[in-house]
Amino acid sequence: MPLFSGRPVFVLGTGMHVPEKILTNQELEKMVETTNEWIIERTGIHTRHIAAPGELTSDLAFAAGVQAMKTAGVTVDDLDMVLVATNSPDTVFPGVAAKVQGMLGANCSGAADIQSGCTGCVYALAMGSAGIAAGLWDNVLVIGAEVLSSLIDWQDRNTCVLFGDGAGAVVLSSNEAGNLARILASDLRSDGTKHDLICFPGGLVQNPASEKTLEDNLHKVQMKGNEVFKFVNQALPGFLHESCERAGIKASEIDWWIFHQANLRIIDSVLRRLGVEPARAIVNLEKYGNTSAASVFLALHEAVAVGRLLPGQKILITSFGAGMTYGDIILEMQGEGHVQG
Repeated sequence: MPLFSGRPVFVLGTGMHVPEKILTNQELEKMVETTNEWIIERTGIHTRHIAAPGELTSDLAFAAGVQAMKTAGVTVDDLDMVLVATNSPDTVFPGVAAKVQGMLGANCSGAADIQSGCTGCVYALAMGSAGIAAGLWDNVLVIGAEVLSSLIDWQDRNTCVLFGDGAGAVVLSSNEAGNLARILASDLRSDGTKHDLICFPGGLVQNPASEKTLEDNLHKVQMKGNEVFKFVNQALPGFLHESCERAGIKASEIDWWIFHQANLRIIDSVLRRLGVEPARAIVNLEKYGNTSAASVFLALHEAVAVGRLLPGQKILITSFGAGMTYGDIILEMQGEGHVQG
């Protein structure tokens, strides 16, 4: 069953951070064979934020985490675990979470990276919630952070127009006081037979770094966009219906849908198959592009920050990504639905 049992799990606060530099579609027109109109029509994206030289995933993750902790009213001494979902770590090891834990000075906290494609955000939220529900932890800082701009082929218009950099964070807790929302349920899936639809093939065991891997451009994100579109439209609508039913909630009872901010055409297509009005989706990809494992955190934080999510409303967060992985997490707003800062 996807319903969480054991101790209740609450969201105490959210945060986000994006780099200062903004890359517009008009600027991309000068870099690769594309147009502003084509990008908007195919993706819905207008701008994306790009990390400055030397600005690392751990830097963005740290800044988002600090803001989430501030809004949650917790200190580094309260943290039991730091989980970071990312597909663009500073290095394969050490992980980003360990670096962030050290930057925070959270000396009594554990740390782990979650690498599960763009769905890493939902996986990390589910794992953090499960640890609290089981009594293993009391407070968990969950972060999604990406600097994918360093891993993109800026001559490949099928990928370079999509991705942006950023980080978002959530503080999960067993403490009900002052909470924003309660975690209700989660469902996680994968279809590993389609692991080649989105990949970064160069540099590790399968293709150790060499002159040939550089020549073959294996050290850049590769994606079969049309196949990803087909997979998501085939897998996600039925999965989301089933997931809601298993949690004892009708899809019609979900007040807000926060999808992975990958592509507006995908979001609209899945909503149509679900029979859900587009107005019930939280969308901000026009500003940030596809920030991978950070995207739902950015959308959640902005929606909470402006008071868009109200007490009693049910929110479904869902994502999909390399693997192919997909999943969701359902929460119910409890607090005032507004954060400061």
